[in-house]
Amino acid sequence: MNINNSVALVTGANRGLGRAFAQRLLERGARKVYATARRPETVDLPGVEVLPLDITDPASVRAAADAAQDVSLLVNNAGISTGTDLLTGPPETVRHELETNMFGHLAMIREFAPTLHRNGGGAIVNVLSAMSWFGGKGAGAYHLSKAAAWAMTNGVRLELAEQGTLVTAVHLGLADTDMAAGWQVDKITPSELADAALDGVEAGSAEVLADQWSQGVKSRLPLAPEEFNAAMARAMAELTAT
Repeated sequence: MNINNSVALVTGANRGLGRAFAQRLLERGARKVYATARRPETVDLPGVEVLPLDITDPASVRAAADAAQDVSLLVNNAGISTGTDLLTGPPETVRHELETNMFGHLAMIREFAPTLHRNGGGAIVNVLSAMSWFGGKGAGAYHLSKAAAWAMTNGVRLELAEQGTLVTAVHLGLADTDMAAGWQVDKITPSELADAALDGVEAGSAEVLADQWSQGVKSRLPLAPEEFNAAMARAMAELTAT
């Protein structure tokens, strides 16, 4: 599909990657951009149409779908990272990451799939992570939620193929946002990530590996688990040493 003249809805559009998606969509000629956030008053981007949205609240998701019946591109960006381990972290926090990063995205897709169908098929972008494929200390819940979101993305892609809806999974390592503020390493800029994802949509790509980190992790997946874990440990050590 073409970004030019599209009608897009971006979740978590008040900052970081979501704000960059909304801005680049406008700059690339989208006819309308719905910018959504749990606190809509925090959306400060001129030219967008602001909607309140909590992707973990079914009534809020339904209200957004009712209000945005002309959408042809859904960008599932909203997400959280709580720094929670699977064995020692509070179970409710683990569930909250899953509810947001996977079930929240799925709820959006379920509500907007009929709209996309009516509007010619369109496309869905799911912002995932290189941590769809590996975990680490302090990131067990995040890894679980992103791995589940990756599997969900692959599943809905098959189910939506018949109605002509493209589903693009976007993986990245670290972007220069508040979530990654504590990492003093090279990061992709939000605008670069948004452009890579939107380029992927226009090319009809099912998957976008937006940076070298995500490309490197994906390339190691054929390794045996022991080899993969050792390779990732070395890569993390090199990353934190720079």
